[in-house]
Amino acid sequence: MRRFVPVLLIPLLAGCGAQVAAPAGDTVTVARCGEQVEYRMPERAVAYEGGSADKLFALGLTDHVLGYVMPPANPPVTESPYAAEYAQVEMLSDDLLNRELVVDARADLVVAGWRSGFSDERGITPALLDGLGIQSAMHTESCWNYPGFPERVPPIEGLYEDLRRLGAIFRVPERAAALITDMRARIAAVEAAAPDGQIPVFLYDSGTERPATAANQVPPTDIMRVAGGRNILADVDGRWTDVGWETVVERRPEVIMIMDYGTQSAEDKIAFLKSLPALRSVPAVQNDRFFVLDYNEAISGPRVIDGAERFGAYLRGLA
Repeated sequence: MRRFVPVLLIPLLAGCGAQVAAPAGDTVTVARCGEQVEYRMPERAVAYEGGSADKLFALGLTDHVLGYVMPPANPPVTESPYAAEYAQVEMLSDDLLNRELVVDARADLVVAGWRSGFSDERGITPALLDGLGIQSAMHTESCWNYPGFPERVPPIEGLYEDLRRLGAIFRVPERAAALITDMRARIAAVEAAAPDGQIPVFLYDSGTERPATAANQVPPTDIMRVAGGRNILADVDGRWTDVGWETVVERRPEVIMIMDYGTQSAEDKIAFLKSLPALRSVPAVQNDRFFVLDYNEAISGPRVIDGAERFGAYLRGLA
C-alpha cells in the first residue's frame, strides 16, 4: 500500500518555485486503478477535462474544487449542465495538464485519466505526484494499461466505480451510492427499450487519411451496446485508435456516430464522410444515418448516461 506521510512542507522539484503543505488528519484507503492508496481529505482538487469536473460537481463537491484544466477540444463549460458549478471555481488553463500548473495551484488532489491528463511523456504521473505529496485519482476506464497496476472495467461500470471511489475519498459515500443507483436505473431503462439485434455502428472522431475512432475501452462502445448497437471495432483492444477506411467499408455500419468537438463542426464531418467515394456503399451513408454525440458524452463522466439515453432514442426511431 502506498502511504502519504504527513509532513510540514514537501520540497518540490527544482524550478517550480512553490511548496505544498501536507495537511494532517485521518486517511481513507481507496483503489487507484489496481493499487490501494491512502487519501487525506482533499480541499483543493484540480480536475482535468469536463468528465473529471462533472463527477466532482455531480457529487456536490464544488466547495472542494479549486479549479479545472480544460483543453480546447472540450466544448465551452457555459454549455454544460454544471455551468453554475464551473462558474464558482477557477479555470486554471486551457491547455494540457502539467506538473508546474498543479504545483503552482497548491493542489492536494488531481483527477484525470491515464494518458488522458496523466502522461509519462509530459512528466505528470500519479507516481511523480505522490513524491510531491499531491494526491491523484484516475478514471477507472483508463486503467486497463496503467503500468504496474492495471485494472480492466467496462467503461460505464468504470463511471460508477469512479463515483464510488470519489465518494469515499471525499467522505460522501451516501451521495455516491444515490447517484449510482439513479444512473443504473436510467441505463436499465435504455437497455429494456433497446431494439432487437445489434445494429452495427462506427464512431467517427476525426481524420482524413485514416479515421480516428473508438475501440472497446471507451464509453461510446458501452453507449452503443446498451442502446441496441454494436461498435464495429469492439474487437480492437484499446481506447481511442485509428483504422483504414477499407475496414469501415468491410464492416458495413448502419449508423455512424459523429464525435462533436474541435474546430470542425459535426455538420462538416458528416459532409466530409458523404463526399468520400469509398464510403458510398456503406449503409449508414446510403441511408443518411448519422448521430451526433457530444464530446462530454463520449468521455468518462455523468453525461455518458445522457448520451446513452439519446442514442437509445435514436436507434428506436429507426425501427
